[in-house]
Amino acid sequence: MKAGWQVKATIMDEDAIRRALTRIAHEIVERNRGTEDLALIGIMRRGVPLARRIAACIQDFEGVSVPIGVLDITLYRDDITTLAVQPVVHATEIPFSIDNKKIVLVDDVLYTGRTIRAAMDALMDLGRPRAIQLAVLVDRGHRELPIRADYVGKNVPTSSREIVSVLLKDVDKVTKEEVVILERKS
Repeated sequence: MKAGWQVKATIMDEDAIRRALTRIAHEIVERNRGTEDLALIGIMRRGVPLARRIAACIQDFEGVSVPIGVLDITLYRDDITTLAVQPVVHATEIPFSIDNKKIVLVDDVLYTGRTIRAAMDALMDLGRPRAIQLAVLVDRGHRELPIRADYVGKNVPTSSREIVSVLLKDVDKVTKEEVVILERKS
């Protein structure tokens, strides 16, 4: 939990997260009329395990293994100078060509749109996809850029003074997965 913040509400539990990702997987396959030339790319950090789970769902019901990549956007962020003196850069791992592929970017929370803009910039430096689609677990509104998600697990209206926190076992080492709204402690 972030210091100085407390849980205001739990908006998704582990089952709700699983159901949302399963629905998103079905929507991706339906919209793309199958899995041909389809690839999932998770945005570091929480987008990566979410992309893997969506791919596992697609494998379960389509019997097809969809390629998965990992995208680190640290050096593409427009706020990099405010992050830290030495920002931590992780490896981008996309073991396939993105040229002429239908790429589904996967992230946990869509907020201002700046992370997605940075991700698209990073992708375009790697090749020329046929299309880029966006899947997010939570869309909380407050866009600053004209970006919208193609696949949304849950729309959650929030105040700009709140934080939406996705807690995953793979990343956060928690015992139960959930999505919570945090507010400053009074």
